[in-house]
Amino acid sequence: MSLSPLDYVVIGMYLVAITAFGSWFARYQKTTRDYFLTGRTVPWWAICFTIVATETSTLTFIGIPAQAYGGNMAFLQLAMGYIIGRVLVSVLFIPAYFRGDLFTSYELLQRRFGTSVKTLAAVIFLITRSLADGIRLFTTALVIAVVTQVPVTWVVIVLGAAMIVYTMRGGVSAVIWTDVVQMFVYIAGAAAIAVALLNRIPGGWAEVLSVGRETGRFAVLDLSLDVTKAYTLWAGLLGGVALTLATHGTDQFLVQRLLSARSAREASRGLILSGFIVFAQFVLFLIIGVMLYAFYLHAPLAQPLARADQILPIFVVNELSNGLAGFIVAAIVAAALSPSLNAMAATTVSDFYLPYVNPGADQATQMRVSKQATVAWGIVQLAVAVAAQWMERSVLDAGLAVLGFASGAVLGAFLLGTLAPSVTERDTFAGMAAGLIVMTAVWWATAIAFTWYVLIGSVTTCLIALVSSRARPAPAVA
Repeated sequence: MSLSPLDYVVIGMYLVAITAFGSWFARYQKTTRDYFLTGRTVPWWAICFTIVATETSTLTFIGIPAQAYGGNMAFLQLAMGYIIGRVLVSVLFIPAYFRGDLFTSYELLQRRFGTSVKTLAAVIFLITRSLADGIRLFTTALVIAVVTQVPVTWVVIVLGAAMIVYTMRGGVSAVIWTDVVQMFVYIAGAAAIAVALLNRIPGGWAEVLSVGRETGRFAVLDLSLDVTKAYTLWAGLLGGVALTLATHGTDQFLVQRLLSARSAREASRGLILSGFIVFAQFVLFLIIGVMLYAFYLHAPLAQPLARADQILPIFVVNELSNGLAGFIVAAIVAAALSPSLNAMAATTVSDFYLPYVNPGADQATQMRVSKQATVAWGIVQLAVAVAAQWMERSVLDAGLAVLGFASGAVLGAFLLGTLAPSVTERDTFAGMAAGLIVMTAVWWATAIAFTWYVLIGSVTTCLIALVSSRARPAPAVA
């Protein structure tokens, strides 16, 4: 089966509407403070919803159901760590971000340590975000390609163009408020899939419960100490906390949302609440995965899956019709279009262009360069998305692994800046370099699961920096 003309109309209308809605915010973008921080006018509930939408992508929409379809609900152990990590971010980092007029998280490192640490952290962010969000874009294109039979490359170009246009025109206001809308769209889409599955499974919910229990797909806890397993209780709690400290506490992509809040208190409230909403939606997506397994026990696939990530798109295109399939595809697009381009432009302008290229740039020049940087990083992510077609590993694992690879070194620097007042710029830079070297070795030479990456990188960074600090000769006494 394929999509009906009505489905294509629904998808097209959604893309046009969300692009127009995001572009509408262009009228409010007069200065870089408006463009990058919305003038710090966003209420706590919108901060909560934009964080949920930002953290949720097509990796979530198709990758999480695939986890339960092919295994169980062990992924929830990582989500437990996400909640704890948010509380720690609210205590350790958010108060510092609201002391002063910061545009990016890395300016905090500049104040504490100096240029070299800040620059290294910003470079790591730009590289890892380009790779991770390029993979996110590819995942969305892959789903749409499956259900429309349009080549992945062309889907990437269309989605990427829409993303670039509304982000470039509307700035972070467009990103945040389209996130708020899109969160409800993709949750409605997930709920529609769940209802459609229940209506098609003989025996309904009772059959889902029976199949899930018999096959162990409702299992959550894994007490294994095997560090090669991604989803264990220890990897979830320790690794999940470290990953959240890095992504929500130091990564400009999410920190920019926090900096747009009215106050530190509202930023903290929105951040912590988002953790519980994310946990609940992971439960929903995992249950959908169990439902898919139960459904295909009664209606086996005509041919084996090339990858588990394809199971939800196959169900959508083969079982849904009358515009509902188009709405589900629009929901998948909604989960994907929470771009990092504005955050990357903010880092480019605040951490590189102004300090090194044109310190005296007026607002008109800064706005022009900001929009040019948005387009440039959008093109980079398009290129990554096209290249990701030849990636063999799970898209969910790949996206999280890219973020974890170098984020530990940056998290280590922030922790040192917050908790170790005696550590200097030289010590911290040495620690970050060591963290990157160790993570490169872990990446290439071991089978350690990606859920441990941030923890290993941050611990290495902190230990080497502290050793360097202790080994430094004491200042001479006059």
